[in-house]
Amino acid sequence: MDIYKHPTFDMACEQFDLVADLLQMPQSERERVKFPKRSLTVAVPVRMDSGEVKVFPGYRVQHHLSLGPTKGGMRFHPDVALGEVAALAMWMSWKCALTGLPYGGAKGGVACNPRTMSINEVERVTRRFTQEIISFIGPQIDIPAPDVGTNEQTMAWMMDTYSNQFGHAVSGVVTGKPVDLGGSLGRREATGRGVAFLVGRALDTLGIASSGCTAVVQGYGNVGSVAAQKMSQNGIKVIAVSDADGGLYNPKGIDFEKLDAYIAKHRTVLGFTEAEPISNEEILLLKCDVLAPCALERQITAHNAAKIQCRVLAEGANGPTTPDADVILNERGDVFIIPDILCNAGGVVVSYFEWVQDLQSFFWSEGEVMDKLYRILETAFTQTLNMANQRKLPMRMAALSLGIKRVADAKRQRGLFP
Repeated sequence: MDIYKHPTFDMACEQFDLVADLLQMPQSERERVKFPKRSLTVAVPVRMDSGEVKVFPGYRVQHHLSLGPTKGGMRFHPDVALGEVAALAMWMSWKCALTGLPYGGAKGGVACNPRTMSINEVERVTRRFTQEIISFIGPQIDIPAPDVGTNEQTMAWMMDTYSNQFGHAVSGVVTGKPVDLGGSLGRREATGRGVAFLVGRALDTLGIASSGCTAVVQGYGNVGSVAAQKMSQNGIKVIAVSDADGGLYNPKGIDFEKLDAYIAKHRTVLGFTEAEPISNEEILLLKCDVLAPCALERQITAHNAAKIQCRVLAEGANGPTTPDADVILNERGDVFIIPDILCNAGGVVVSYFEWVQDLQSFFWSEGEVMDKLYRILETAFTQTLNMANQRKLPMRMAALSLGIKRVADAKRQRGLFP
């Protein structure tokens, strides 16, 4: 489907084709399982603070509906495009299936730059975009969540806009919203905590003690900041972090209390005086035990994969490693990869918990949430590791095989209508 033409979509399709060949999936099933069920493109006109009206392109893609409603983030970023969103929806499908959630994958976003916009402008973009896609989402249809450039406040605006349309509060229409509005305890931290938990499991598998290990985190945002701090609490020394503007390196370790205070004031890691500046490209090549790319996709490529100096690659971001880079890393054989659809699954798992709590109007303690999260991640990690060992597969192929097969089986069992 040429409408999805984009490097990231091509990458997701290449991964799928490799797994479909491995599973010996009939050709008649491949396109049904691969391509998105439906997609929507909208214009989002917004009056800016200056009085000027700008029109931003917005997208929502629902990959499949065979296991339940679709689930996935809303991204506000200048580079958002239909093909990128479609790829992210595909990965979300495999992620939900791998972790046993009753969802298909979805993704959406608006091509805008919230970092250069006022809070009022971001609210207008959010509300107008929600209104444009309002018939496309709902607690039993498609449930958005935060992603790059969005947060709890964005989800609160989306919930309010949707609820005003129906005349009553509909808390289950989004997840990742404030706890006071029906959000779940532990949701904001879930993805980063999941990354740190799985890093610990990978180190255990390799027989490496966490104490004395070093870690590098590219992308000190919602995911990367929590992952970095949780790894630090687990005895791993985090020696470098970065955001969209650049990075910081301190071989003695980053003081996160001071860094967070600096970011709260300056909204960037740049200029923090207790570490040396380093670029986002250089940070990936630092010698460390754990490398956690938690920013955007396609960061580890054929150009730098041979230079990576880590023992564990923990993919906190979606699609940070290209298929060409996978070939190089697999040939090296010295890097344990925790693939993205497993490594960053904590967010969607606790989003599922939030959705369940909203539907029942019965809420859990943070301890209950995290206990259930770690149980699901442990099961998914063990299943993936067993598949990799039994079939002599890379971890990514093992995880994708489990997720894709479950979706294909569901479609086969439901049949083709009419």
